[in-house]
Amino acid sequence: MAPQSAHSTRSSGIRQGKPLRVAFMGTPDFALPALEAIAEAGHEIVAAYTQPPRPAGRGQKFRPSPVQALADSRGWPVRTLKTLRTEAAALAFADLHLDAAVVAAYGLILPPAILSAPRFGCLNIHASLLPRWRGAAPIQRAILAGDQKTGITIMQMDAGLDTGAILLQESLAIGPDTNSQQLHDALAALGARLIVEALAGVARGRLQAQPQPAFGVTYAEKLEKSEGRLDWSEPAAELDRRVRAFTPWPGAFFEVEHDGKAERVKVLAATPLPQGGPPGAVLDQAPTIACGAGALRLLQVQRAGRAAMSAEAFLRGFDLATGSRLPLGPAAG
Repeated sequence: MAPQSAHSTRSSGIRQGKPLRVAFMGTPDFALPALEAIAEAGHEIVAAYTQPPRPAGRGQKFRPSPVQALADSRGWPVRTLKTLRTEAAALAFADLHLDAAVVAAYGLILPPAILSAPRFGCLNIHASLLPRWRGAAPIQRAILAGDQKTGITIMQMDAGLDTGAILLQESLAIGPDTNSQQLHDALAALGARLIVEALAGVARGRLQAQPQPAFGVTYAEKLEKSEGRLDWSEPAAELDRRVRAFTPWPGAFFEVEHDGKAERVKVLAATPLPQGGPPGAVLDQAPTIACGAGALRLLQVQRAGRAAMSAEAFLRGFDLATGSRLPLGPAAG
């Protein structure tokens, strides 16, 4: 089935069939465009399932998830369960009499009783071209691996980890300067358009799910903060990808001695260059740092407890002399 435009789907989907009863299951910002698009398409959001409020910020006050905040503002019922693996949860879900459930970065495993309850099943918005990058961090892993493209897969969920059959898939280029935040936003918008098309397609019987290819399977493991450490013995191209993949979270960083103690500095933007020198050497006052192959010029950084700043502003308050050496070493915990 050829992809339709978002406008044509919204304008014709409800005319050709009644609105669907949909439960939306998601938690972070990534899910918001899809939730809004489903509602704008005329479907009924009968419940929003999301992770419970968690402490956040300096005061560690409990804050609702982005999905809960949006649902509350629209008057949609919200369910913040810690697990779906109870008989009570399954019965309550079945009592919604759903046509479909849409899942986008929800954060809970859906047991068989949940997967089978909606008439058209549970549709997942996954931020990769499955079967590449199944798992928790597909956006960051695609950038880290140097992939030139990624995309969105709308998947008919099954009991496996992102193993369900594909309903719709569309690719998106990863540019040489693209960071995770930019890719996240582009993929969230693409997912919103495709899920509206997928709901219309399954409701009309025009979309048939196709099994994922058996080859090309990779797994996007959960990110660890320690992975953000920049090891200057690695090639500059790899460190550039690490900076872009870990911006804005959890952040790429290096450590340097300042006022007699080690200070961690986040790198928010950088660019690889063909210059050379001993790994970790400060080559100039841009500053440019020599790597295992090539060099990395820092463009934007952030000191602990400070706002983001240009590399030029950073050097005005930080002695990083040309010819000095930044420490190398394995990732620190």
